Amino acid sequence: MPLPTRVKIVDVGPRDGLQNEKQTVPAATKIDLVHRLQAAGLRDIEVTSFVSPKWVPQMADAAEVMAGIERRPGVRYSVLTPNLKGYEAALPWKPDEIVVFGAASEAFSQRNINCSIAESIARFAPVAAAARAAGIHVRGAISCTVGCPYEGDVAPERVGMVARLMKEIGVQHVGVADTIGVGNPRSTQRALDAALAHYAPADVSGHYHDTYGQALANTLAALEVGIWQFDASVAGLGGCPYAKGATGNVATEDMVYMLHGMGIETGIDLDALVDTGAWISNAIGRATQSRAGKALLEKRRD
Repeated sequence: MPLPTRVKIVDVGPRDGLQNEKQTVPAATKIDLVHRLQAAGLRDIEVTSFVSPKWVPQMADAAEVMAGIERRPGVRYSVLTPNLKGYEAALPWKPDEIVVFGAASEAFSQRNINCSIAESIARFAPVAAAARAAGIHVRGAISCTVGCPYEGDVAPERVGMVARLMKEIGVQHVGVADTIGVGNPRSTQRALDAALAHYAPADVSGHYHDTYGQALANTLAALEVGIWQFDASVAGLGGCPYAKGATGNVATEDMVYMLHGMGIETGIDLDALVDTGAWISNAIGRATQSRAGKALLEKRRD
């Protein structure tokens, strides 16, 4: 299959990237991060999560962050809403998209959201129905599609089952996530094929963590089967608190560097993105995890 000429990247840094930080990141910093990302050309940004602050203290300022964003035309601002209570809390801030998140692993579902896969789908159904009635796009994230920290390998059939259930409740797009970064190009393609049995290629995206350094290889494998939408996190922010050693999402800078080198358009200014990655890394007191970011910053110094 010919590779796409353009790719859409959803930067999940403000939400997935920061949610596990132990130090409280001020709302003003999160707002500034969104502004810098959209100034760099990002047109899809996962901003925050309307969840219980008991479980995710870092996202307790979700309403403040959404209220503080200066929206740009043509930018889609998405938020996670795991249940109807979360959706109702998000609604006054007019998100363009809501995200519900399930898992292809029964054990991970229990540890992550304290319910079975079937129970999670039942919980998401009224959220999806309410959002679609309000004209809000509904995206579903499927975690642990190739491997689980508790169950080991995850069969593609499990991915297909969750994709089918999400389709049945009205989820319009599914992200196929390698949450702990154990996937390889072939296992990635098998997981995607399982989702593609229920969704068109335009309604499936990839979400890859770089624990074993496979994220860009898995991105290329996804491109080869017709996927042209991906999540990434500026500066490689993030991780998974339920999986020891699971590093952050693939860095947006690394993905953009690879795609631009292949002649694939993203609409993103790589230099501005590198600046944003360096800025947020400094703000939270760490070095950027983006290899391309580090190299380009060093090149500037030379």
